[in-house]
Amino acid sequence: MTQRRSTAHVVVGMPLRYGADRRITAAELAAEHGGVVHRVALAHHGIGRDAIRNEVAAGRWFKVGRHTVAIGSPDLGQPASWWRALWESGSGARLDGAAALVAHGLRGFTVRTIDVSLPARNRYHRVDGVTLHTVREPDPALGAGIPRVVVEVATIHAAQWAVSDRQAALLICLPMQQRMTTAARLALAWRGVTRSPRRAFLAAVIADVTDGAHSLGELDFARMARGAGLPEPTRQAVCTGPNGRVYLDVRWDDVGLVVEIDGGHHTLALNPVDDALRQNERVVAGERVLRIPVIGLRLAPQEFLLQVRRMYDTLRSRR
Repeated sequence: MTQRRSTAHVVVGMPLRYGADRRITAAELAAEHGGVVHRVALAHHGIGRDAIRNEVAAGRWFKVGRHTVAIGSPDLGQPASWWRALWESGSGARLDGAAALVAHGLRGFTVRTIDVSLPARNRYHRVDGVTLHTVREPDPALGAGIPRVVVEVATIHAAQWAVSDRQAALLICLPMQQRMTTAARLALAWRGVTRSPRRAFLAAVIADVTDGAHSLGELDFARMARGAGLPEPTRQAVCTGPNGRVYLDVRWDDVGLVVEIDGGHHTLALNPVDDALRQNERVVAGERVLRIPVIGLRLAPQEFLLQVRRMYDTLRSRR
C-alpha cells in the first residue's frame, strides 16, 4: 500500500521499520548517483523525513541541499556533485558546457564550476559551485545516465563561457582530439548558432579544426610577416601530406628558412611520424624549419612572428 503527499505529489512506500533496512536501501540508491540520493527516491522506498532526520542526527547521512542527501560522507566526488547540481537547480536541469564534456568522458580539463542549463520557464534555484544558464528552448540532451547536452552543443557552450580565448580554443580542440565528435557534426552545430560571445574568434577556431585547408587558404601570413618587419616570403602554399595533414608552407629561399603552419588541431595516427620525417629531410638539406599551429598563430601571433623574425635575422647575418 502506498500513501500520497498532496503537497509534493510524492508516493511514499511502506515505512521501513528497522534502521539497518533503510540504511541498506539508501546505500543501494546512492550507489547509482556517486553516493547521494534524492529525498523523493528515499520516500518512494519508505524512508521519510523522520527517518532521514534520525540518520542525519546520528552522523550517518548528511544533508547537502534541499533535496540531496549524502550517504556515508559529506565529501562529494564528481558524479555526486553533478547530481546535486541538477537536483538542487530545478526541474529540467542538465549538465552543460565543460561539465557536460567531462561527463561525456573529456580528459585533460579541470572544471572550476558546474555549468547547468534549464528552460527559462521553469523555476530555478541558485546553488553554490553551480553556474546556471536559462535557455528559451532546451538543446538536445542524452537520456541515458546523468542528463547532459550532446557533445557538440556542450563544446560550443564551453567555448562561449570560457574565461579566455586560450581556454575557449582548448575546449574546442580537446573534444576533437579525443574523437568525441567529428568535424562535420561540430560545424553543423556551429551553423545553428545565431548569437555568440567572441563570435569572430570562435568562427575562426572552429574553421581551423573542421576545415583546415579552407582556413589556411584564407590566412594571409605574408601580410602578417610584413607587419613584423619580414620581407615577402618566396613561397606561400597550402599543402597536403600523405595522410591528409594540411599545412601552410612558407619559405624564404634567400636564407633557407621554412615555416610550416599546421592546419590540424591535433596529432592523430601516424601524422607525427610523417611530420618528423619531412622536417628532418629539410634540416638535412640545410634548411631551418619552424612549425606553428594555426590556432597558436591566432592566440599568440606576435610571439610566433617574433620567433620567425629572430630566426630570419640570425640566418641572414650568417650569409
